[in-house]
Amino acid sequence: MNRTVLLSVFAITILIVSGCKQSKYAATNKIYKEQAKAYAKVLESYPLHDSAGLSYASDWVGTTNFTMRRPNYVIIHHTAQNSCEQTLKTFTVKGQREVSAHYVICKDGTVHHMLNDLLRAHHAGVSKWGNATDINSASVGIELDNNGFETFTEAQLNSLILLLQRLKNAYNIPAANFIGHGDIAPTRKNDPNWRFPWKQFSEKGFGLWWSDTTAVQIPAHFDHLSALRIVGYDIRDTSAAIQSFKRHFLQDTTKRMTPAADKILFSLYKKYQ
Repeated sequence: MNRTVLLSVFAITILIVSGCKQSKYAATNKIYKEQAKAYAKVLESYPLHDSAGLSYASDWVGTTNFTMRRPNYVIIHHTAQNSCEQTLKTFTVKGQREVSAHYVICKDGTVHHMLNDLLRAHHAGVSKWGNATDINSASVGIELDNNGFETFTEAQLNSLILLLQRLKNAYNIPAANFIGHGDIAPTRKNDPNWRFPWKQFSEKGFGLWWSDTTAVQIPAHFDHLSALRIVGYDIRDTSAAIQSFKRHFLQDTTKRMTPAADKILFSLYKKYQ
């Protein structure tokens, strides 16, 4: 892919935004377009200078073999706000919280695409999964309109399934890499909350799950903290990691391991060996 093709990704985004009907978001769409143009100019510049003005190489030789960086994770959130409109407003106010996501899905199933998948949204914050510590740079963030105490609607979940299938096909994202915000930031977040139907989504290839554990025999040497770490959880706060795991896989918000939780964790741990 040459530089002209690379810049066309931004040009297509700009055309899409320009072609949208005028709405109350026309002003923020204009800001998006201007910022995309600015990033296109940065990509076009060579040799590249960083924010401190340092040149990385005095002798620039432009390779012809490159593509855009692609997401390898999908992080599912709930908005913790009371309406889709409130969330869209939050994500289109510049200079305050500066939070964003690639997609917002409303209760009626409407999907708002807010940022090109290949650009970096500010949705994960301080987070960690396995050895990945800059989740924003490797993921697509999806916000579900839900204040954190509601059941997700059927229309919303149906739209999410269609979106996840597109993302999985487009970027070849592994099933294990569809996770929740609470999984990657267990001390700060609990979304998409315990009501999210992870089992249903795992059956469609989005996230891992466990099978019947009735006959599972746990070895005497099994260490549940090491297993949590291998699955991906940050175990620096052990109670938070356990609670996050149980919220996701047992729909249980307590902070202590139980025999049932140990069996489920052991089953998942074996998938990573």
